[in-house]
Amino acid sequence: MNEQQVLDAQLLTRALAGDTLAFGDLYERYLDAIYHYVFYRVNGRQDAEDLTEGVFLRAWQALDSNPPREAPFRLWLYRIAHNAVVDYYRTRREQVGLEAAAHLAAPIEGPEAAVARQERANTLKQAMLQLSEDHQEVLTCRFIVGLSHAETAVVMTRNEEAIRALQYRAVNALRKLLLMQAGGRGENCDYE
Repeated sequence: MNEQQVLDAQLLTRALAGDTLAFGDLYERYLDAIYHYVFYRVNGRQDAEDLTEGVFLRAWQALDSNPPREAPFRLWLYRIAHNAVVDYYRTRREQVGLEAAAHLAAPIEGPEAAVARQERANTLKQAMLQLSEDHQEVLTCRFIVGLSHAETAVVMTRNEEAIRALQYRAVNALRKLLLMQAGGRGENCDYE
């Protein structure tokens, strides 16, 4: 168990005993991470904010009846977030999407570079919208959130080998879509 997991376990033990401040500490530790996970899976900042708050409400309510037992607290939260996103789309019958996040760009860049980056982000978004929900989920977990294969397996309730295979297929499907989009506009393709 790493230091983060030890602190999470201590805070979780206190939260299970009814310490709302301990749960508040867990909330503050994971709010941004869960928000970014949800943001990349839904269309719109307001929906992402609402769903993120719902994730923490569900987590608080589940502490009595279904606390995290096998998975670390962080992965338990991602699983709740995953289920919240699935429920969100079930009720809306929309295709899961990836929102571009211009506000997360780290370097300061000139206008030409900013336009090029935004065009690449839009191209990626359009390609992601065409992928299956499972492909979007594995790519979001692995490359946007930065979860390991094992952690992604916990979130998606699959085994690690299945996640590796799914990721391989998802990357190939995304690459093909990006190549088709670039070729269809007669542009040079820098995805190869």
